[in-house]
Amino acid sequence: MYDLVASLASGVLVGAIYGLAAIGLSLIFGVMKVINLTHGAMIALGMFALYFFVSVLGFNPYVSLLPIVAGGFVVGVMVYWIAVNRVIGSSDLMSLLATFAMNMIIIGVGTALWTTSPYNVDFSLPGISWHGYTIPGTQIVAAALAIVIAGLLYVFLYHTRTGKAVRAVASNRQAAELMGIPTRRILAIAFGLGIAVAGAAGALIATLFPFTILSGGSYELKSFVVTVLGGLGNPAGALAGGILLGLIEGGVAPFVDVSWTPVIEFSLFVLILIAFPAGLFRIGKNH
Repeated sequence: MYDLVASLASGVLVGAIYGLAAIGLSLIFGVMKVINLTHGAMIALGMFALYFFVSVLGFNPYVSLLPIVAGGFVVGVMVYWIAVNRVIGSSDLMSLLATFAMNMIIIGVGTALWTTSPYNVDFSLPGISWHGYTIPGTQIVAAALAIVIAGLLYVFLYHTRTGKAVRAVASNRQAAELMGIPTRRILAIAFGLGIAVAGAAGALIATLFPFTILSGGSYELKSFVVTVLGGLGNPAGALAGGILLGLIEGGVAPFVDVSWTPVIEFSLFVLILIAFPAGLFRIGKNH
């Protein structure tokens, strides 16, 4: 019984980070209807950025989040202008191919620089012990920071002029243009925000687990599951969906081999698509 409770608690904490990662994917889709296949590579870059700041420069990993988020935003804006801007409004296949090409470039360069050997950030915090089980302090802090970052993004989107412009463009791009909103600039900002959030999620994951340049791929797949749970284009639902996915992982971990976890996750993915195509947290919003 105690092992199940500990596993569920750990799953919820890790799920908050899944949710943060999925928010970046969901935000980009919600604003510009682009499925960003560079998402996993950007998560991996966030991991290696944290490794650089902590292991090479000696920064505190949580202080390092500030330059990682700022750098992720700049990288996201660059990727938007290089690869995404030209395919906005084109077929879905064009945007998929454009972001997939950028993904392969990043993975190729990353493999040349760091190979595919595992790296880890040597950092730990005192945890919470309960009936012989210990929840690492890094998990607790990472989950708390994921929720804080998600909260700051919410404040930005709903309580700033630029954030309201992002929501206006997401709601009706043509109407936003008629109101004088520079839509292409806003799209670049939205894409930059999505990448910045993905990079932050990658950095937080790097405080918990070893990683390689290919590690982002598995978290990208989890992000797709989470966005389906939360509803495409629904950042708040993405956070809730991430916590739900973590709860499911924690619930099954004591009973099945870890290799079965992806099977369960993607079975859930298919079931949700069939039963609730708008997402569990958007029922009744789409008709």
